[in-house]
Amino acid sequence: MIPYSRQNIDAKDINSLVKVLKSDWLTQGPNINDFENAVKNIVKAKYACAVNSATSGLHLACLALDIKKGDIVWTTPNTFVSSANCVIYCGGTIGFIDIDPSTLNICIKELEIKLKVAKKNKKLPKVIISVHFAGQPTNQEKIWELAKKYNFKIIEDASHSLGAYRKNEPVGSCRWSHLTILSFHAVKIITTGEGGMVLTNNKSYNKKIIKLRSHGITRNIKDYKNKNKGDWYYEQQNLGFNYRMTDFQAALGISQIAKLKLFTKKRMQIAKVYNKELLKLPIKLPEISKYNKSSWHLYVIRIKLDKIKKSHKQVFNFLRKNGINVNLHYIPVHTHPFYMDMGFKKNDFPESIRYADEAISLPMHTKITKKELNYIILNLKKALQ
Repeated sequence: MIPYSRQNIDAKDINSLVKVLKSDWLTQGPNINDFENAVKNIVKAKYACAVNSATSGLHLACLALDIKKGDIVWTTPNTFVSSANCVIYCGGTIGFIDIDPSTLNICIKELEIKLKVAKKNKKLPKVIISVHFAGQPTNQEKIWELAKKYNFKIIEDASHSLGAYRKNEPVGSCRWSHLTILSFHAVKIITTGEGGMVLTNNKSYNKKIIKLRSHGITRNIKDYKNKNKGDWYYEQQNLGFNYRMTDFQAALGISQIAKLKLFTKKRMQIAKVYNKELLKLPIKLPEISKYNKSSWHLYVIRIKLDKIKKSHKQVFNFLRKNGINVNLHYIPVHTHPFYMDMGFKKNDFPESIRYADEAISLPMHTKITKKELNYIILNLKKALQ
């Protein structure tokens, strides 16, 4: 089975792990700080906090912005559930903005319309979580402009887009947001197995996130509320979590981040082959904005069902039966039973539904061979006949 995505681990990665396993550090060691520095230097952010998953990072970002009961947060339905769940963890109220049919990111026109209505009804969001779907950055500068106008904060869920650029600005710089979240899951651009990172240019947000990452505990003498009783002393000042990344994960991250340009270049080459070979098929290919450089985490096609005599499911199953592990990214969040129990209805966000009824994620990863790529293209053509 050709996987839709997979990690790319080489001897240098393995050696970096072995080195840590032979050292005195396994949990929080020196590699954590080195990995944070490596990432923030690449994306040009001031502060970085490594965590054990992007989901943890999203939760911490919401806590840093003080999301609580009664606060409204909006995101897009075309994402993994973590982009919405993080709001529920904090007791907030989640809402959704439909997607742009060309970029598959949050629709700016829909956002503007909903903000005007929300202002009139005095129910403006406290935070917008913008999702960079498949590696393509959102129109972040426009969202930033709206944030200043309507007084909301911005979290970028950039789980797909390490190595991507918007108007030559690296995703993660937080130029047009307050916090940005990266993912290092096994199928992402680089991997630490599981893992994530919270980026920001705000010192107080970073300080709060670092404390909450580790049980709400501080060992900084300057921050103590009680008298320092000795070198053994520490204080829990908040209800925090064990969201820490291990030192061997960070070591893997350091080794992987050194190959970021190589990985994104390889993904771009695969995308170019797909773009050329699939152009004349009854499908809609990915559209990348002229202002964007995608990291190509995913390569998603949309089947023109009115042009073929097969259903979405039939095409999907044909490819799976022929050893191509295609996937769907994503089932719209608001259609999951958990969210429908909150009152959301399937047709609340029609573009997200249309998209999910037509979309298939083709294999996209750095270890695809030329032979495998040709096999995928051949079988897709057969599936669409």
